[in-house]
Formats: sequence, structure tokens, C-alpha cells
Amino acid sequence: MDQEYTYHTEEEQKKAETDVLEPAETASGAGDAEGGAAEQKEAPVGDKKKKVPRWVKICCLGMAFGLVTGTTFQVANFATGKILGTTGTVKQAKTTGTVSNTTLTTSKGSVTSSDIAEITKSAMPSVVSITNLTVQQVQDFFGGVREQKSTAVGSGIIIGQNEKELLIVTNNHVIEGSGNLTVSFIDEESVEANIKGTDANRDLAVLAVDLSQIKSSTMDQIAVATLGDSSKLQVGETTIAIGNALGYGQSVTTGIVSALNRELEGFDGKLIQTDAAINPGNSGGALLNAKGEVIGINTIKVATDQVEGMGYAIPISDAQDIITNLMNQETKTKVTASERGYLGIQGVDVNEESAKMYNIPTGVYVSEVISGSGAEKAGLEKGMIITKLEGSSVSNMQTLKEQLQYYKAGDTVKVTVSVQGKDGGYGEKEVSVTLTEQN
Repeated sequence: MDQEYTYHTEEEQKKAETDVLEPAETASGAGDAEGGAAEQKEAPVGDKKKKVPRWVKICCLGMAFGLVTGTTFQVANFATGKILGTTGTVKQAKTTGTVSNTTLTTSKGSVTSSDIAEITKSAMPSVVSITNLTVQQVQDFFGGVREQKSTAVGSGIIIGQNEKELLIVTNNHVIEGSGNLTVSFIDEESVEANIKGTDANRDLAVLAVDLSQIKSSTMDQIAVATLGDSSKLQVGETTIAIGNALGYGQSVTTGIVSALNRELEGFDGKLIQTDAAINPGNSGGALLNAKGEVIGINTIKVATDQVEGMGYAIPISDAQDIITNLMNQETKTKVTASERGYLGIQGVDVNEESAKMYNIPTGVYVSEVISGSGAEKAGLEKGMIITKLEGSSVSNMQTLKEQLQYYKAGDTVKVTVSVQGKDGGYGEKEVSVTLTEQN
């Protein structure tokens, strides 16, 4: 808690200024078999790879996101009720280039501004707050089952608009295990959002908001973000982070590019390191350069009392192809549990450690195919590794189950599997599977 000090003499003030206060940060982070078809088996475990020192506690896939509360927690910018209004067109900040069916806005300018206030004023309309309300069934002390609601918050960046939807990029861990997703704009208006596509391996996701839900007054205030070129970044450049820190609403921190091409255990890809403060709730928010362009998506922080100013962001240039793929997928809406379709497999998670130990891809190892299931009819076999479903990456059984909750029994989905060849190596192939009801 902040304290206020009053100095009565010059000597007292000088003595007080020698005191050092060291704040400590804490953080947190969050896996089973498909459709309950069978109990999940444990993955093989071998010698562990070299890890980072114990004093470094990497807060990934939930640590920068982090903030999870009970039903009494009130998130800033959260509004209830159905929001009615008319549609409009989001303002485009700079030159627009066409990408497939939707557009990404990229910079063509070269003028750099050092006025943080002006940069923030221009960029803030393109950043949103995201609220993820989930309901879980938990067993109480007396053996009964009750529902427990929890709220988690994160951030997102408006990256495009098609004929019917506004598109927002965020971290996959922000929307993982999603219940009801709500997006709040700069004017504090809130609307429901659906998942467009996800990539768990790169911790990316794209959300879609129906334009018919957004008031015309809100459309006049929001804007599509301008994406910069993170491949041209240099250490020492100014960085500005905008996000929904602690769920209190949008806030701004500044710093520099501390390092480039950082590799962290558990994350697929290289990262930008910055000393701009990245706090719980900042996940999915924008990391800007001095031109006000998005150069990264805030995702990870180091949280320990021995470390200060170590946050990480996904380089936007590395993520653009993935984002383009996700934003042009079909928008997903959940189906009821009674209608839900199932592949019909038993699987084992292949995590990064197991993948390196056995030289196999990460994903879900098919340990058994259920007789008469859609998986069997499609030719899935024991030993195959499921890596994608409908173009979205599958990192474990949990992500596979979450993706299947958008498809009914009778729907046909494209499953990407890695198959071991005669030389011992793995090659990918795509299989169409018609989902069946759970046995």
C-alpha cells in the first residue's frame, strides 16, 4: 500500500531518500480425455530438460492474464444486458491492405512521434477489455455438486472488420475454457463475443463481435489498430503497453525494447522482451512503438521479488500469417452437450518435453480408437498424433475437447494428424471425420 511521507527538515528528507522500497510481484497460471470416451492415460516421462533458474518464475498462459476471481468480483467496464444499436464502419488509421476476406491495416509512414500522450490517445480506441465468465461444477464438503462461477479478464486489439463482424486478436489463454465472453470498448460499452479461431501453440486467438450488437456511437469511437514491422525493431527503442491491468480498465505503461528473439520454455516462438510493466489483465493487449503501431501482443511476464521489468510480447510480424488464418475461419458457437459430436478416441497429451525426448510432434497421441466411431471409419489409427482440428492447433486433450464443443453429432470436421513413416519420421495428413454421439 502506498504511503505518504512529510519531511520537516532538509536533513530528514535526505535521510528518507536513502530508503529503498522493493515491491514484489506474484502471478498464477492453468488440462483430459476426449468427450469422456475413456479416462486419459499419463504421457511417458523421461529425463527433464534443462530449465531456467528457480528464481525465475515464468508466468505464461495465464500469468500475464492471471486475474481470476469469484462471483463477487466486479470487473471495470463490464456491462450486463443486451446492447442494441446500429452498425457503422470502424475508422481506418492508415493505409489498408487486403488479406483474404478481411483486412489488416499496416503502416506506410516513417515519421516518429515522442509524445506519449498523443500516441496513447490515437491507439487507445483500438484496444479492448475482455471478460471471460466461466461456470464449473465442483464438489462441496458434503459430497454434493454445485456450480461455481469465476471471472477472468484480459485485453484484445481490434485488427479488422468484415461485412458482419468486428475482429479482435488476443491471447489463447485469455479465452481458454471460455464460458461467456464479453468485450468492452473505449466508451465502456460491452457486447458478447464468439471465438473465430485459436492457435494454442502460439497462444493466439481471434474473436468476432456481431456488428449488429454495436451501437453507432461506439463505432464512431473505436478504430482498427495499425500494425508495425517487428522485424525491424532495435534494442533500446521506446515501447508503450496498453491493456486491462488487474481488470480496472485500460491503462498505459512505457519502457524500451530490452531484448529481441527471446526463447522461453513452454512457448513456441521467439518473443520481444520489454521493461514496460506487464501486469495481470494485460495479456492480449498492445505493445506499441514510438509511431503508435502495434509491434507485439503482450503475453508473458516474470513475476518474482528478485526480478523487475521483464515482460514479453509476441512479435506482430511473426503472428500475422496465423492471425490472418484465424480471422478468416468460420465463427464458432457452442452447441448443447446433448447435441455435441465426438471423434471416438482415447488420447495421451504429448507435451513439449515428451516431444523432444521421443522426437515426435506435440499434440494428442491416439492410444486407442473406439470401435464404430467416426474416427475408426475415417481411418484414424493408434499411434497417430492429432495436431489440428479445422485448422486450429491442438496441444492437448483439453484443447481438443474445447474445440469439439462447437460441432454437433453428424458434422464432418477436418483433423490433421502426424503419421510415422517407415524411416521413423513423421509426416502430416488431413482426414475428414464425421462426428458421432457419445457412447
